[in-house]
Amino acid sequence: MNSSSFDLAEEVPYTYSYCDELNPLRAALPLLANGFEPPAIQHACELGFGQGVSINLHAAGAPVQWHGVDANPEHVEFAQQLAQRAQIPLQLSSQRFGEYCRRGDLPDFDFIGLHGVWSWISDKDRATLTDFIARKLKPGGVLYVSYNTLPGWAAMLPLRDLMHAHLQAGDATGTAPLSRIGDAAAFAQQVMNAQAGYALVNPSLRERVHGLAGEDPRYLAHEYFSRNWKPTSFSEVAAALDTADLVYAGSADYRDHVDSINLTSAQRTLLAGIGDVALRETTRDLCVNRSLRRDYWIRQPRMLDTDAKHAALRAQRVILALPEAKVALKVRGALGETALPEAQYRPILRALANGRPTTLGEIERSVRPFGIPLLQIVTAIKLLIATGQVFNAQPDERIRDAQAGAARMNAALCEHAHGSGAVPFLVSPVTGAGVAVPHVAQLFMLARMRGNTEPAQWATFAAAAQPHLSSAQLLDKATQFADVYWPVLRTLGIDTGIAA
Repeated sequence: MNSSSFDLAEEVPYTYSYCDELNPLRAALPLLANGFEPPAIQHACELGFGQGVSINLHAAGAPVQWHGVDANPEHVEFAQQLAQRAQIPLQLSSQRFGEYCRRGDLPDFDFIGLHGVWSWISDKDRATLTDFIARKLKPGGVLYVSYNTLPGWAAMLPLRDLMHAHLQAGDATGTAPLSRIGDAAAFAQQVMNAQAGYALVNPSLRERVHGLAGEDPRYLAHEYFSRNWKPTSFSEVAAALDTADLVYAGSADYRDHVDSINLTSAQRTLLAGIGDVALRETTRDLCVNRSLRRDYWIRQPRMLDTDAKHAALRAQRVILALPEAKVALKVRGALGETALPEAQYRPILRALANGRPTTLGEIERSVRPFGIPLLQIVTAIKLLIATGQVFNAQPDERIRDAQAGAARMNAALCEHAHGSGAVPFLVSPVTGAGVAVPHVAQLFMLARMRGNTEPAQWATFAAAAQPHLSSAQLLDKATQFADVYWPVLRTLGIDTGIAA
């Protein structure tokens, strides 16, 4: 079969990845900061959910009814099995977008998300999804969409074509798809090493191409070898979504909301003089050489006045998962790594050091003696969330409602880690979101579930599933898990229903 006649991305299952931005709770803070009223989320939909890790965790972590679709039957089977083991009432379908979007039995949605999918589908499917969003996203509802964009991908396009050509040339050998992907990436490296003129005038490409060797081939199949793969500009996406009555509400990457870490003074001045949203965002992408956009859009939004906006911001809850002294006051933006000022951030962190969800209003009262106003607190919290050290937190009643389902999901994932492999995430009922928990740590948690209380017992339990680690290494990891990681998981409520 000629590679041009089928889509390798459809032949190769995707990775067991997780996307924070698909958690509707995460949208509230940036939307409020930009003056938009976030919707109450009752029904949500993920279009193209891959292996279904995100949709399962979000359905388990918050009292929201999730629907989703993916065209790959293997993806859907895994996602459905996980939901069934955790007894999570997910509505998952194995269908093409054209078929799914014509269904008359779906509810209207408060939140629709598609991560990466926009870049991997045909123009016809993009039009189908746009029409679906226009019909099924409620007024005031939020769309999250991420996609590969120009100019960050521009220099890479000829290399992608090169790898496609290599893949097609090797198709007749009968080599397995994942091996062919690895061979194509290796050939691109050979071209770079041969001092190709294109590489000489694009010196940053060498590092990027050599980095492909460390990527999961399943990821490369979807990111580089989808038949319809297409990076698009913000202005193109904006023109498409305008037909669905959507308004751009801001970036889902919290770092983008802080210009000082991304833009020079001259760039900020330039952008401040551009009133048109599509032109401004497209110009901004050129300034930061962006390759991936993560965006929130709202259908027929309701804007808040200043008093309502500030009241809603003060009600937002966050939680510090680490000991305050362990927090690193550094963040990386487009301009590189930036140190966050101690005088502003330490008082905020001390206000969060109680290990429980705290409102921004409570933080504001705590730091008043330091002269830190609300909007500075909002900016600081965004950057602390972006670094993964602070998390958005749900209201107490939603945490209580989520605890049982989150415990069942985490138990199912830990059992899975002891069998066929690991999904390296668990779900927090406090945040409604996934938390990275590696394979060996899930085995330690499973050991606790089965009545083992000491790190030495956890290490022994994990040995069969981790044959590449020695007994001493496992004991060291188990001790570190007990001392460092278990307290973090307890803070996030992940121990609920798991602790011995």
